[in-house]
Amino acid sequence: MILNLYIARRFVLVFLQIFAGFFALFVMIDMIDEMRRFSDPGIPLSEALLLATMNVPATLYRILPLIVTLAAIALFLGLSRSSELVVVRTAGRSGLSFLLAPVATALAIGAFAVGVLDPLVAATSHRYDVLSAGHARGGSVLSISDAGLWLRQGDASGQTVIEAKRANLDGTELYDVTFLTFGPDGTPNQRIEAAQATLTPGFWALTQARLWPLSDANPQRGMQVLATGATLATDLTRDRIHDSFGTPSAISFWNLPAYIGELERAGFSARSHVVWYQIELAQPLLLAAMVLIAAGFTMRHARMTQTGVLVLFALLSGFGVFFLRNFGQVLGENGQIPVILAAWSPPVVAVLLALGFLLHLEDG
Repeated sequence: MILNLYIARRFVLVFLQIFAGFFALFVMIDMIDEMRRFSDPGIPLSEALLLATMNVPATLYRILPLIVTLAAIALFLGLSRSSELVVVRTAGRSGLSFLLAPVATALAIGAFAVGVLDPLVAATSHRYDVLSAGHARGGSVLSISDAGLWLRQGDASGQTVIEAKRANLDGTELYDVTFLTFGPDGTPNQRIEAAQATLTPGFWALTQARLWPLSDANPQRGMQVLATGATLATDLTRDRIHDSFGTPSAISFWNLPAYIGELERAGFSARSHVVWYQIELAQPLLLAAMVLIAAGFTMRHARMTQTGVLVLFALLSGFGVFFLRNFGQVLGENGQIPVILAAWSPPVVAVLLALGFLLHLEDG
């Protein structure tokens, strides 16, 4: 028990050191990128640092499996150089039993990442979007609620808030839709209700639309029934609406099930969010697989030759599993393979292959 705690503590310390190193490096790189991005309006160094600090956690979370791989390699190499692995084996502990502590630690790190770090990353990503939007001009925002979906479009001439009960899968056709336009000073100008609005290049094509001039003291008296083929100008495109959803990783793990339900009720496809939810559930198993892969190549005596080659193989194997996980995610989001297969097959296959390799090394 004491040995397991010792190994787990060393693994956690190595992991934290590597994580902190990547965080500092990415913050410096992202600061330069933010200052270049907002060079036109100009932002102070402190604001660039804040933007980078809010943006970097999402990047680190995406490469968390690779960080765990590096931490596991560093752990096993350190134990080998200090001959602690030799002492453990001399004491009668097999290699597989020795791995219980780092694998359990990886599972704990994965559970902590999903339950705590993921909501933290979602919060920092949202804060980054708010801060960066304050330096940008115009833009569009989409949100989903129980009442339907909401869009915002705007430029220097004013803003338009769009509310629809439901939509097609890509958001280019809205049903039971309301447009509320505002002037540059924030004063509401008009309200338009339509049975359907179809997005075409440069405008919304309205069907069965009615208009109320809100500048009139009695809007109901000035209500107009718009002719068939009426349009409303817009700078939105299908890609911009799709981008407004944001990535599934920008939504807290605990809020994902409710958000998926809201998307489906609004008429959108929630497949990418379902795939990401399952990938998050499989995250602890993926981190455990990374530890087993690193152990298969680096849990050897330090005096053995070709240590550098074995470390390279461990890194390449970790990158391979990471790539397969991302490739499976893409296939799952596109509907090429089932969601469960896309999310769970890479870590499960990686664990089985790593265990088979370790058994071969231990028992010949």
